[in-house]
Amino acid sequence: MTSITLLGEAELRELVPLDLAAVDQVEAAFLALATEAVAMPPILRLDLPEHNGEVDVKTAWLPSFDSFAIKVSPGFFNNPSLSLPSLNGLMLVLSAKTGLTEAVLLDNGYLTAVRTAAAGAVAARWLAKQHTPQVAVLGAGEQARLQLRALKLVRRVEHVRVWARDPGNAQRFAAEMSASLGVQCDVARDVHHALAEADIAITTTPSRTPLIDITDLHPGLHITAMGSDAEHKNEIAPAALAAARYVCDRAQQTRVLGELHHALNAGVMHAGAAIAELGQVIAEQAVGRANESDVTICDLTGTGAQDTAIASLALKRAHAASAGTIFRNDAKR
Repeated sequence: MTSITLLGEAELRELVPLDLAAVDQVEAAFLALATEAVAMPPILRLDLPEHNGEVDVKTAWLPSFDSFAIKVSPGFFNNPSLSLPSLNGLMLVLSAKTGLTEAVLLDNGYLTAVRTAAAGAVAARWLAKQHTPQVAVLGAGEQARLQLRALKLVRRVEHVRVWARDPGNAQRFAAEMSASLGVQCDVARDVHHALAEADIAITTTPSRTPLIDITDLHPGLHITAMGSDAEHKNEIAPAALAAARYVCDRAQQTRVLGELHHALNAGVMHAGAAIAELGQVIAEQAVGRANESDVTICDLTGTGAQDTAIASLALKRAHAASAGTIFRNDAKR
C-alpha cells in the first residue's frame, strides 16, 4: 500500500511562509548545484500559442535530499478574460530511493513564488553590499512584493522606489509596501529615476525590450534580475550585462533563456567565457562581489533544484504537523 500526502494551496501557505528557513533551504539548493552530483535536465517547455499558453516542467535530484520534485507550471495569459488566474500548477514529490510518489502539492504556483523570492534573497545575501538602504523595484506584481519582503529578511531597507508600466499599479504597490513593511516607498517617474540612487535593484517584469541600460549602472549597485525566464524576455541591455560582474543560477539555462543569451547574441559577451554561478559563489569556488564599488548582476531563471528544495521543506513540515489528506493508493489484487 502506498500512502500519498495531498496538500492544497491554503495548507501550503501556512506550512511554507516566506521566511529565513525558506531562504536557507533555497540557498542549500544553490550550494548543492556547485558541490554535489546534481541531476537536473533542461527545462521542458510546451507552447500553446493559439490559447496564449505555455507550460514549463522542471525537476532535479539532489543527492543530499531524500525526495525530488517534478513541477508542472502552466501560464495561460488569456485566462483573466475568463475570470481565471493566469498561473497555476502543482508539484509531484517522489522518493529518491524508490521512485514512489510521496506527495502531490496542489499549490497553484505558490511554492514557485516563494522559492523565486527566496532565491532573490540569496542573491542579495551573497552579492549585494552589506549596507543597502536604497532599493529600486521594477514591476509591481506579486513577485515584486515577494522579492521586497524576501530582501528585508537579509538586508536593511529604508527607502524603495518602484516603477511599473501601469502607474496605478505602482501607486498601489507603494502604499501597500509602505504600510506593511514600514519603509518609505515612492513611485519613480521612470526606470532611470528608480535606479539613480539604488544600492539594490530588483527586476520582476516580463519585458521583451531592455529596461536597464549601461548608463543606469553606478559603483556598488547590485541587480537581481528574475523576469527573463524565456527566450523572448529581456530586462537588461547586453552592454550593461557585459559591464558588470555577472552571476547566474545555472549557466546552461541562462545561455539559452535569461539575460545572458541576449548578450551572447549581441556579441558583447563571449560564448566560451567562464560564467560564475551563485552556488559557486556560496561555495567560494568563484568570486561574487570583490569590493564595495563592484556592480553585480544575478540572472535568475529558476531551477528544478529550487523546486525540489522547497517541495522537500513543505513535505517535511507537513509530516511534522500531520497536515494534508492521506490518499492510500492500494494495488489491485
